[in-house]
Amino acid sequence: MGRPDPEEGQLPAPVKPPDGGWGWIVLLGCFVITGFSYAFPKAVSVYFKELMKDFHVGYSDTAWISSIMLAMLYGTGPVCSIMVNQFGCRPVMLIGGLLASAGMILASFTTNIIELYLTAGVLTGLGMALNFQPSLIMLGTYFDKRRPLANGLAAAGSPVFLSSLSPLGQVLLEKFGWRGGFLIMGGLLLNCCTCGAVMRPLDMGMKRKMGKAQDKYEAKEMLPMGGKSEEGISTTDGTKKGKKAKKKPKKGKKLLDFSIFSNRGFIIYTISKFILVLGLFVPPILLVNYAKDTGVPDTEAAFLLSIIGFIDIFARPACGMVAGLKWVRPHVAYLFSFSMLFNGLTDICSARASNYTGLVIFCVFFGISYGMVGALQFEVLMAIVGSQKFSSAIGLVLLIEAFAVLIGPPSAGRLVDALKNYEVIFYLAGSEVVLSSLFLGVASYCCLNRGKKEPPPENNPSAGGGSDTEEAESDVQEAEEHSSDNHQPAHSTDNAVVAANEEANHVAEEQRGEGGGCPAGDGEVLARDGCNADQMVERDSF
Repeated sequence: MGRPDPEEGQLPAPVKPPDGGWGWIVLLGCFVITGFSYAFPKAVSVYFKELMKDFHVGYSDTAWISSIMLAMLYGTGPVCSIMVNQFGCRPVMLIGGLLASAGMILASFTTNIIELYLTAGVLTGLGMALNFQPSLIMLGTYFDKRRPLANGLAAAGSPVFLSSLSPLGQVLLEKFGWRGGFLIMGGLLLNCCTCGAVMRPLDMGMKRKMGKAQDKYEAKEMLPMGGKSEEGISTTDGTKKGKKAKKKPKKGKKLLDFSIFSNRGFIIYTISKFILVLGLFVPPILLVNYAKDTGVPDTEAAFLLSIIGFIDIFARPACGMVAGLKWVRPHVAYLFSFSMLFNGLTDICSARASNYTGLVIFCVFFGISYGMVGALQFEVLMAIVGSQKFSSAIGLVLLIEAFAVLIGPPSAGRLVDALKNYEVIFYLAGSEVVLSSLFLGVASYCCLNRGKKEPPPENNPSAGGGSDTEEAESDVQEAEEHSSDNHQPAHSTDNAVVAANEEANHVAEEQRGEGGGCPAGDGEVLARDGCNADQMVERDSF
């Protein structure tokens, strides 16, 4: 991801985030993409009973459709990073929307469960993955100061879409059957293409401004300078051609930046996130069956998940607002650690809930803590690695999380079948979440604070947690200095004129002899020209 050449009128990355404007449209697109990515694999479960009847398979066979979708969403992270770094966010999202829609449309014509795995599972899952990751990258590009709030609002798309797609799927199933429902859901996924189309690259407008400013500067430098104007223009053109001939070939973009593993904060975050995912998704998966085993009716047991979703809708934006406060944002990693601790203790304390009231209380607190974790997880990663390396970082993190997703919930299900006891599972899941919280908090305090005590080197762009706005401003200043250096040949013409004046004054002084003085006017011209010459020599040497 090399920096564009200022001579070509391009602004180097990163560009200063506007924190608004078109960014709100980008935020809306990210809200929709996040909702589809997280809620769609769960909403598809509405069709499982009909699929079991038509294909004569068991529940575990149909459940693999959602599992494959989630595996593609997490496991293809590095592939998405490579494509984004190579082609940009907008083209990748457009392709992803088409793949996601095509997968569900083709699934409506399948005749066996294997074909469903390949279409609804692999193809749709890959399409959603190609939408989800670039949308988060664009969100971090457009927002800096308001980024915590933007992340919280975008994350709220998951519970909103979950509470709407599941009832919609039930209605479509009753009126059109599962094939008609898949076909209509495929049409809905075409909205991902619309969201991808609004992901306008941030540097397009800035490149135009940079090009206009540079053209104006060149026109000013090429104004007539007496009889030397043509000579100065030819000298400038010749020097520019010489520089372009000597210019070294540009280095190719890094498709996947592995240098982020040298960042201690990223290593700490990745380990804690792996431990977190092992137990985070277990309670909501087992909650309904746990409630039924305690004697709760089926309708009331299903309503528990609605309580979690409703609380989650408001918890994520609220947590984003709190994380954006001036005195909280520098310590957002500790707020993330607290949210994980809160979630883990909620699981542990609710392990012995034996009635419906206790389960409702658990759902309220779990919804708050789960929303806090969802709102802060990507904000903390952006703060650690910065927006320029976020595309590679999120791909690698999602790949590592994929292994935890494949280990955690299936292992919990096997333990339930073996022990016939949900209490142990809740204790185990809560302990894993608490362990991830303690690791993140203690490791961040011991390792990262020790590094802060050492004086950081000046102008270090790789330092994690820095403001992207400051980086953008420094790069803009560097581009302006580079642009001014490109016009130094025009100043060399001024040097030639000044040198000629100095030589003429020196000859006149020698002709007058040692005792002869020079007129006051000539002395002033000589001093003025000499001063200009010294300044120009100093600038040229700089």
